[in-house]
Amino acid sequence: MGEKGKVRAGILEGIVTSAKMDKTIVVEVKRKFLHPIYNKAVVKRKRFKAHDEKNSAKQGDRVKITSCRPYSKGKRFRLIEVVK
Repeated sequence: MGEKGKVRAGILEGIVTSAKMDKTIVVEVKRKFLHPIYNKAVVKRKRFKAHDEKNSAKQGDRVKITSCRPYSKGKRFRLIEVVK
């Protein structure tokens, strides 16, 4: 699959929490929203496994990922770019 594949879902941006696996990174994406009843800011986080073909992302990097075909049981995203 090339760099210009179809984007099925939006592009997510998060922090790499683990880069210990071969060609796989774990990205933590945080989203902030207002609680519907208490009107307090709530931060939710979700962790995604993403395919990193060149092993270019390291722990602590900010990256962009997008959804793609399933690479394995738990890996449904791929790395687009390392932002910082």
